[in-house]
Amino acid sequence: MKRILALLFAMTLFAGYAIPAAQAAPDETYNYNYWGQTVPAPSPYEEQQVMYGRDWGVKDLSSPQDVYVGSNRHIYIADTGNDRIIVLNDKFGAARIISEFEHDGKKDTFNKPEGVFYNRYDDHLFIADTQNKRIVELNEKGEFIRQIGDPKSTLIRQGFQYSPIKVIVDKAQRIYVISRGSYEGIMEFDTDGQFNGFIGTNRVKFSPVDLFWKRISTKSQREQMQLFIPLEFNNMDIDADGFIYTTTSEEKSDQPIKRLNASGVDILRDKGYFAPKGDIHTLDIGSAPGSSIFVDVVSDEGGIYNALDSKRGRIFTYDKDGNLLYVFGGLGSKQGKFRTPSAIAMLDDKMLVLDKDYNRLSLFQPTHYGSLIREAVISLYNGQAEKSTAAWQKVIQLNGNLEVAYIGIGKSLLKNGDNHGAMKYFELGNNRENYSEAFKRYRKEIVFDYFGMIVLTIALVIGGSIAAMKLAGRRKAQQHYVDVGSVKSPFYTMVHPFNGFWEMKYEKKGKLKIVLIMVALLVLFTIIKRQYSGFVVNFNNPNELNSINELKFIVLPFILWCVANWSLTTLMDGEGKFKDIVMATGYALMPFIIIYLPQTLYSNLITGSESSFYYILDAIAFIWFIWLLFVGTMTVHQYSASKTVVTMLLTLVVIGIMVFLGVLFFSMLQQMANFIISIYRELSFRF
Repeated sequence: MKRILALLFAMTLFAGYAIPAAQAAPDETYNYNYWGQTVPAPSPYEEQQVMYGRDWGVKDLSSPQDVYVGSNRHIYIADTGNDRIIVLNDKFGAARIISEFEHDGKKDTFNKPEGVFYNRYDDHLFIADTQNKRIVELNEKGEFIRQIGDPKSTLIRQGFQYSPIKVIVDKAQRIYVISRGSYEGIMEFDTDGQFNGFIGTNRVKFSPVDLFWKRISTKSQREQMQLFIPLEFNNMDIDADGFIYTTTSEEKSDQPIKRLNASGVDILRDKGYFAPKGDIHTLDIGSAPGSSIFVDVVSDEGGIYNALDSKRGRIFTYDKDGNLLYVFGGLGSKQGKFRTPSAIAMLDDKMLVLDKDYNRLSLFQPTHYGSLIREAVISLYNGQAEKSTAAWQKVIQLNGNLEVAYIGIGKSLLKNGDNHGAMKYFELGNNRENYSEAFKRYRKEIVFDYFGMIVLTIALVIGGSIAAMKLAGRRKAQQHYVDVGSVKSPFYTMVHPFNGFWEMKYEKKGKLKIVLIMVALLVLFTIIKRQYSGFVVNFNNPNELNSINELKFIVLPFILWCVANWSLTTLMDGEGKFKDIVMATGYALMPFIIIYLPQTLYSNLITGSESSFYYILDAIAFIWFIWLLFVGTMTVHQYSASKTVVTMLLTLVVIGIMVFLGVLFFSMLQQMANFIISIYRELSFRF
């Protein structure tokens, strides 16, 4: 029996080992999984064509800043350095070059225009004529309609310099302008070009340390300090529903992309593993350190939107829920790379990327992999669940690492009523919110189908438990491996701690072997809990589960506490021996042993909204453990309550010192070993 138990324990102990997830190389196309790891992925887009000005029969581009595809399928490029707007047809032939226009009977020109927009409701063209500090409106032929100059309003701060860089128009003919230096938000103009106010102001970000110093500084000192002001928007786009997508050049922001309604409220959905902010884990070293910096965003079909990162030249594509679908691009001179990407636009399913340093326009077409993802997302958005599922199944065949594909299939199955199948796919996609909904529906199905059997089983379990308790009460206690009193002692101590610890120490009812068994059981039950808790409450990465860690996090702290407490109480007139401290600490672990298994079973029967009681059980077990440890320490050493509290706190300090000295000792050993090895290599090289 002992050998069988030992074998079972060993099997459970090593069940946590797993093969780590594959990591994508920096230059490969990749995606992020639920755990924030980069995983390899097929390329979603491939470069089809690279175009320069000479390909259109015009002068080469010069620092182009914006590109827009109109509903008429014409492509508009703000060729900033050449002070002109280039109009291409959908075959990428030059349809028109707008470098001058008739204005009040005179020739007028642009001065470093940085934004262009085509209004599909009246076929008019709006240009952000940046250096001329105006918005120019032209008709489809390039003829002047009007200009919107520097707005005058009490809402505009004194000294503000109007410098429009981007412009869009909604279906109500309201005009929205981003002006350089306008940290108050996006400027809104009515149909007549009158300034209405600002919308969508970014939140102020500041350091708490700076705020503290500002509060305690004098007035003259505060005037010299940097002001806490929000960052300005740098680009925007409007989707088919009239919502405005915006980007902000902010380091380490969790909201660099926003989706604003007509009131300027951000309604961007954030249901993905991570906020739509580009790269998740970045280093502060290398050629492109820091977080992603988005300089443009463009909406697409089915709620999809694409954001351009100028920091590393990558394009991140998200669905309407904020799930990252794919990433491609990068900086470099290879095919499909950029130097300084400045703008993106969509032409059907193709993507246009403008590079202001290479002075070129690149056309990307979706690969088979990218087309399948688009088809799956758009089909589900349009209510075509079966078509979406079929597309996602093909995506998984090409890339089994794409967890969004499993979520997409799960959503389709859930919509079709296959709750059990949806549960499996949501679990594969690590989507606990939708899993809970599918599980709730599936659980209801099971209860309706097997209600009679469930009631009968519960009745039999209750009846059997009562009968077993009565039978056990009639039997006399028998001596086995250890006496029954020793086995009962931990349970009795849980509910009667003062009497239990007294009997453990002074009536010799405590057994060291019982404590060792309890520690082993706690390790075993913790492993079971970490590996087999219900999906909705189990956030442990299966690729990182290592049962040996439970020895470090349970056995090692247990030993450190006992040694530190014994070392300290020896100097503080404590009456407890080392054996007494070990037994008292072991008995205090009993609440975890009692609660963990039922808690694990319960976790497999609940949804996410019902998980509060699961976490309450954790809190109860911990508080109960602390109470038992307090009473045990006080009883064993015969301390007062206040002295016991001080002793326990000092014990934690001693543990910290022991850990520090241990780390220092092993670090010195490692350095000595490296030193000896280096000397040996040097001698081997010389002789």
